[in-house]
This record gives sequence, C-alpha cells and structure tokens, in this order.
Amino acid sequence: MKFRPLHDRIVLRRVTAEEKTAGGIIIPDTAQEKPMEGEVIAVGPGARNEAGQVVALDVKAGDRVLFGKWSGTEVKIGGEDLLIMKESDIMGIVEGTAAPTSKKKS
Repeated sequence: MKFRPLHDRIVLRRVTAEEKTAGGIIIPDTAQEKPMEGEVIAVGPGARNEAGQVVALDVKAGDRVLFGKWSGTEVKIGGEDLLIMKESDIMGIVEGTAAPTSKKKS
C-alpha cells in the first residue's frame, strides 16, 4: 500500500529502543518509554505561504529526526505502526550516529 501525506505532514517510523541497560539488565516492553527518534518514510509537498506559494519541507525521506514525546498521530498502514505529524512537531534532524564511548581498562 502506498501512502502520500498532504501539505506539511510527514510519515515516520519510530526507531526501536534499546532493550538492555548498560549494565545488561533487560527492560520489559511495558517499562520502556516510546522512542522520540524516528526515520522519515514519506513527506508531503509542503505548506502554502500567505502568497499561495508552496514552501518545500526541510526534511526528506530517509532522514532521522527527533520529535516531541506526545507528537503525532499513531496509525497502522500496511500492517506497520507509523506516526503522522506536521513538520513543526519535529525538533531536528540527527546527522550521523553517536560514536561509542571507549572505556579504559586500568
């Protein structure tokens, strides 16, 4: 199934949360917080400004983004749990991944 969002809406998939703590303790699903990071799946063409011109969005499919904890509407499309939200609900684009910290052994 194909889905194309309208205006300045974005469809994204939540990034799965880490299921273990740094100490190796496994966190059950019921105790985990929903991740506030996601991958953009599809974007709308953009919002119209006061002059009636379409203003393109800053995010594109494939971007990794951070969003507010209660942002968006959860939907199921093609059997997959996704979020639909406006571009204004996105706080920023994550560029690159965090480098793992190295622990020195003494």
